Amino acid sequence: MSLVAFLDNSQRSAGVAAPPDSRATRFHRSMPGYAPTAVAEAPAAAAELGLSRLVVKLETERFGLPSFKLLGASWAICRALSLRAGVEPAATFDELRRICVRLDGLTLVAATDGNHGRAVAHMARLLGLGARILVPEHTAQARVDAIAGEGATVDIVRGSYDDAVGQSAGLASDDHLVISDTSWPGYEEVPGWVAEGYATIFEELAEQLPGELPPLVAIQIGVGALASAAVRALAAPGRVLVGVEPGDAACVLHAVRAGRPVLVPGPHISIMAGLNCGLASRVALPDMAAGIDAFCAIDDRATEQAVRLLLRDGLTCGETGAAGVAGLLALREDRPERMWERLRLADPRPAALAICTEAPTDPPSFARIAAGA
Repeated sequence: MSLVAFLDNSQRSAGVAAPPDSRATRFHRSMPGYAPTAVAEAPAAAAELGLSRLVVKLETERFGLPSFKLLGASWAICRALSLRAGVEPAATFDELRRICVRLDGLTLVAATDGNHGRAVAHMARLLGLGARILVPEHTAQARVDAIAGEGATVDIVRGSYDDAVGQSAGLASDDHLVISDTSWPGYEEVPGWVAEGYATIFEELAEQLPGELPPLVAIQIGVGALASAAVRALAAPGRVLVGVEPGDAACVLHAVRAGRPVLVPGPHISIMAGLNCGLASRVALPDMAAGIDAFCAIDDRATEQAVRLLLRDGLTCGETGAAGVAGLLALREDRPERMWERLRLADPRPAALAICTEAPTDPPSFARIAAGA
């Protein structure tokens, strides 16, 4: 079975989503190359899952990068650089570039499994700043090369993503600014700004699907910034949010079950590389505990099946990108009869929303999966 663990979240307490703070979206719309990402129908996947409809938000290209991560990185960098310069947050990208003239010699630092670090490096290049990105050993070479291609210095860290996070924190200085999408005691503002940046996804969805947002939402979870943003935007009576994690890195499932942050030790070796995190962000965890109805931890077999299933609908999603659909597949396989009703959905064949958070970023792995090898 593909379902490794399941948690029906009895702690859930979130009500109606809060009105969005649109400053991040306005900032993104001022950036060169901004365009809303597409929403696609996935009828083959819907039929396989016993759904009336599956809508997929395609975060496979943002500002020339193959994932959604630039949304969070750019807004967090905007806020952090504005604060460093002692001015109000830049309202536009051009204003941010003018602020950066005062910050010559600054290097941006991030730990990553791939996409966040590349987004930080990309922003640094656009703004004329340096970038130093730390990646865990065993990161796919294609991902390392893509980060280096942005002009960043790439450090290979012996150990896991969490080890890379720890080393990156130690680099903070007057001329090194850490831009992390996860938090730790004493470091909470920047990860909060990352989550604010992801709100642009959901503001676009509200415009693209006015009055049609599905009652079932599957959201992948790494450290939790995207899931936190999803809760803030989508929590509503009658809507069920399902969080999806790799079986060997289900740090949020374990944290919600325990009522406190729990370190899930590595190695974390799932093909869902962007979700290979052993410790949830302390900033994001309260939102997830309050707003996600169920958590599922899945194995890679479900992810491979989801990648191939989405290809049948003409949607090319990377392994992490397909994780939301993979979670729905694992739940359906585990409980084929009346699964969606067991999640307290009134409709036995509901409509669902998933977010494809990345295009393929490890070509050899994707080719193997697509071929069914």
